[in-house]
Parts: sequence; structure tokens; C-alpha cells
Amino acid sequence: MAYDLDFEKSLADLEKQIADHEKKVEGAQRRPDRHKPHELATMTAELERLREKLMQQTRSIYSGLSPWERVQVARHKHRPYTRDYIKLMCEDFFELRGDRRYGDDRAIQGGVACLNGRAVVILGHQKGRDTRERMECNFGMAHPEGYRKAMRLMRHAERFHMPVVTLIDIAGAAIDLEAEERGISVAIAENLIGMAQLRTPILCIVTGEGGSGGALGISVGDRILMLEHSIYTVASPEAAASILWRDSAFAANAAETMKITAQDLLERRLIEEIVPEPLGGAQRDPMEMAAILKDTITRNLDELCALPVDELLEARYQRYRAIGEPVRVPAPPAGVS
Repeated sequence: MAYDLDFEKSLADLEKQIADHEKKVEGAQRRPDRHKPHELATMTAELERLREKLMQQTRSIYSGLSPWERVQVARHKHRPYTRDYIKLMCEDFFELRGDRRYGDDRAIQGGVACLNGRAVVILGHQKGRDTRERMECNFGMAHPEGYRKAMRLMRHAERFHMPVVTLIDIAGAAIDLEAEERGISVAIAENLIGMAQLRTPILCIVTGEGGSGGALGISVGDRILMLEHSIYTVASPEAAASILWRDSAFAANAAETMKITAQDLLERRLIEEIVPEPLGGAQRDPMEMAAILKDTITRNLDELCALPVDELLEARYQRYRAIGEPVRVPAPPAGVS
């Protein structure tokens, strides 16, 4: 996969050089009679040097991303979506469709799965890969029936004593007239109170964009995790810039001001854990990302499922009660200035 983000230009140039050297080495290996042994060794050494340089530059760039650059990574079109994670993580999966009131919203997909031998209900946003799927999924922007379907699946998990895993990756809920007519705000609000009271463990993971009420509708849980390069925000940086400075061109400034990265939110105790991504982001190696996420989910569910339900609900209640409280720094010991 090519490096195609603006700040990855130097990496794209290196990748092109590597591709050219790989062709030269392959050609030399096919026709060894045309090259002296030391020439092939020199070409191979140069190829390894370029690969190491690419890895070092990638590590350097991704260790110092700005908030706006993280927004771009979170929105990358090749990042894994819910269906990708389900396929790569789950040993078995049976999809459940429909909200039993209006229809089936493909922007939220989920069902019953087997994850490391444990039965779970897993659901999340699906943006779509090609044009047809994106139109079918409304680019991941869920309608009311999507949130009602999600709540139906979570009630199913509660009834059969299965934990819930939600994967969040949405720019925002649907904003068209049909969504308003069918009660998008009510559907999200019902999910907020429903998830707060659900008598089964809930693990929420922001895998890309966690945008506005569209994200909140499936992100009330016992723990919220974020992938290293994901974002979680009340409004998109472009929308915030339009409101604050009346110009979406200031989106980068808004991203910095809003504190929307995983690192920012962990510092403010709004999430419990940052899930590391492969070098260059989840889009570079979806299989490795899925393996990391599977282990993380398994560990967190082991801990949550060990708690009595009443204790779980009380901890969930206290978690949200604590949001917004100032972080209290302990006073230094006597005699220490």
C-alpha cells in the first residue's frame, strides 16, 4: 500500500526507490551470468539500507504526529472497519439484522461471535470500501434504525449473559431529513440510557473516527479504549473551525485546541487505555492490528467478566460521574518544596 498522506511524501519517495531496487535485484538474480557476484551483493545491501531507512523515517514521523495529522490517519480509507476486524479476530460470526421497527441500517453491523472461545455480541460502524458499499452504508453515518438495531443486539447479549464489544468509527450520525423524521436524537438518547443500565460487560473501542453523537450512541461502556492514531471528538475539526473562526481552513488549529487524540483523552481520564498500532498505522498491517486488538479485547473482557454484575454497574456509574472532575495532584511530603 502506498504512502498517500501529505506528511508521508518522503516515505512515498523512499518506497518508490525500494520498488525500483527490488526490480533490479530480481533481474540480477534471474540472470546471474550478466552480473558479477560483488555487483549483486552491492545491490542487495543498498536495498536493505533503503528498507531500514524507510522504517526509521516512518518511526520518526509517526512518533511525532500533530493532532491534525492523526485526524488524517484516523480517516485513512484503508484502515480496517468493523467487518474486517470481525473477519480477522473471530472464529465464528452470525450477523443479526434489523431493528424490528423500520429496517436494517448497514452503517452499523454486528451479531453474535466467538472470540478466543468466548461468546460475545460484537457490533460497530461500517463505512464501506467501494462506491456501492459506501452508498449502502451511508459512509458509516448511521440512521435511527442502526442505533435501535445496536440496542436490540445489546439486549440480546444481556439476556444470554454475553459481553458486548463495540467498534466505533464514524464521522457523525446521519443528518438527512429522513434521519430526523425517524427520530435520530431519540434513538441515540435511548442507547445512552440503555447502555448505562445494561447488565452485562461493555467494552467500547474507537478504531478510527469517534465523531459526535454518532459515536456516543454505541460508546457508553465499562471501559473505553482508543487505537493509537484514532480520534474522539464532539464535532469534526472542520465543523469546530467553522463555528469558532467561521472558516473550515482552520481545521488544524481546531484539532490542536480540542484535545481529540488518544493521548489527550487518556491524560484527561476519559478513556482507560491506548491500543498500539503497527508502525505506520493500522492501515499498513490490518492483520497485525487485528491480532493486537484481539489480545487487548480478551484481556479486558477477562477482567470485566470476573466482576459481579451489581459491582460492574456501580463502577460504570462512578466512571461517568467522575468525568469533568479536576485531576487532584497529591500534596508533596512535608519538607519537600
